[in-house]
Amino acid sequence: MSEPNARLAVLIDADNTSPKHAAALFDELASYGVATVKRAYGDWTTPQLSGWKRELNQHAIAPKQQFAYTTGKNSTDSALIIDAMDLLYTGNVDAFALVSSDSDFTGLATRLRESGKTVYGLGLRKTPASLVAACDRFIYLEVLGTDPTPDAERSPTEETPLPNLQSLLTRAINAASGDDGAVSVSALGNYLRSASTSFDPRLYGHAKLSALLQAQPYLTVEGSGGSQQVRLKGTAKKAAAKKSATSKASAKKSATKAQGKD
Repeated sequence: MSEPNARLAVLIDADNTSPKHAAALFDELASYGVATVKRAYGDWTTPQLSGWKRELNQHAIAPKQQFAYTTGKNSTDSALIIDAMDLLYTGNVDAFALVSSDSDFTGLATRLRESGKTVYGLGLRKTPASLVAACDRFIYLEVLGTDPTPDAERSPTEETPLPNLQSLLTRAINAASGDDGAVSVSALGNYLRSASTSFDPRLYGHAKLSALLQAQPYLTVEGSGGSQQVRLKGTAKKAAAKKSATSKASAKKSATKAQGKD
């Protein structure tokens, strides 16, 4: 999905995102393409956004002023959405990175994907499932580098619970493996990301998928480098037994036919 030379439009809902995540999120996005458009939206006259000023200069982010004319209404959302659609129609970018934990951007993500653009979402674990599912890939800010977020921002009651890892991996391996029960680690990773836009081994404490798989006692990882394969423990013996039984049955059938000809 990611292309090193893809042109990214990074649109940040500053009202909804802590500036402490800025450096880590741009480091992450560097693996998906080049951030040719970097904009942050909010009411910069308010003290709540003062922490963003240093990050705007350091990362060359263009601040987009949007006054909060009405209490309880987030005009920042509208400004970001209008800019995103303008960028879509000018055709100067290949993909969008929407940085927000606000479900109000679900429709925007869906619309951009319908127009053939890749959409990356970046937000906190409290991000509603609707926005997570609307993106091609969703990355939780908590897994990027060392999480500097205050405890108040990380309220456990607001976080989306992680899927049961054993159940998730077992289903994925059964779906993606061949007759021998084995699947390459790279193919398994592709399947997992297709099945769950927010799947990330870092959510489970491992930097890479291969390390995550090797740490699971119910899995067997064989090979090295790009040739690594993974299977559920016990499936190798079952596959060998099945193959042996099939071979014996075939040999017996061939022998029976030969006797019949004689």
